[in-house]
Amino acid sequence: MRWSLTIGSFMGTAVRIHVTFLLLLGWIGFAAYQRGGAVAARDSILFIVAIFICVVLHEFGHILTARRYGIVSPVITLLPIGGVADMEKMPDKPGQELLIALAGPAVNLVIAALLFLFLGAVDLSDAIQIGDPSVNLLKRLAAVNIFLAAFNLIPAFPMDGGRVLRAALSIWIGKDRATRIAAQIGQGFAFLLGFLGLFGNPLLLFIAIFVYIAAAGEAQMTSMSEAARGLKAADAMETRIAVIERSASVREAVDILLATSQDEFPVVDGSRRLSGFLSRANIIEALRASEPDAPIAPFARQEPETIDGRESIDAVLPKLTGGETVGVTDEEGRFLGLLTRQSLAEIMMIKDVRPDWRFSPRDDSRPTVA
Repeated sequence: MRWSLTIGSFMGTAVRIHVTFLLLLGWIGFAAYQRGGAVAARDSILFIVAIFICVVLHEFGHILTARRYGIVSPVITLLPIGGVADMEKMPDKPGQELLIALAGPAVNLVIAALLFLFLGAVDLSDAIQIGDPSVNLLKRLAAVNIFLAAFNLIPAFPMDGGRVLRAALSIWIGKDRATRIAAQIGQGFAFLLGFLGLFGNPLLLFIAIFVYIAAAGEAQMTSMSEAARGLKAADAMETRIAVIERSASVREAVDILLATSQDEFPVVDGSRRLSGFLSRANIIEALRASEPDAPIAPFARQEPETIDGRESIDAVLPKLTGGETVGVTDEEGRFLGLLTRQSLAEIMMIKDVRPDWRFSPRDDSRPTVA
């Protein structure tokens, strides 16, 4: 995620903090300082940091459970509204998704139970005074963890409860329909939060926007996944594209840019192997920084993602839905075509009209080499 800083890693998962979270800490510290001075500001910031440590542990509950099923999460990002674990995929089996979804709230309940055991007898009426700095920090933290578990179990996307609902419904009505239902509930919940936010709580408006967008994105990603399930890369790739030779000059790259409407240009070597991608912005930057006869290759993005044309596109769906471009190669590693988010959208459109449509093999297609 852009505007994020890596603060560490654990078991192969990088923990990143978004700059908006730092702004939130600053705002909370400043507001507390105005009310009670430096001590109040320190205590408020420590409390928020403690909450987000619990959020990170919540996300690792999901991550470590997912690893039991071979699913890796390379990054966690801390946002003002919580944490987001970037999982490479979600399990196909409803039972596995159910366990992964429940693992996060379970971690919060365990944290709360441990804190209550450490504190001994606790007056719950004190603990729920989360905003009162005079109440013991650990008491308030225990109450927050109970709230986090309950909030995340609301049966609406993108909360964990929405994934629990989808997993349960998938058993009877299939993943696609189950996702649509959970997403619609999530969007309805977002409207409710937004309505409540109109009465003086702007944070609820912010959360509502995030929930609505995340619910819609989850539904779209699942629809793409279901439409493309089992489809071979060679059958779904774009082939009527212009590519740029690795030996081409900046002038030649600009000529190709002007002749097409492509956003991404594959760069191939003399053996037709993909060596990188050039975006329109990359080419303009090359024109700005180099002479027209200089080579364009140094401006290409190296180590491109590729997939064998005979393989199913399921493995690269997360990258495609995230907007990345994937190159398709033949059995000898030669470039055949591209998989993009747009090509996925076109597959969805065809499947919506004709669910039984069979895509014709295009292994012998070749892109235009410019």
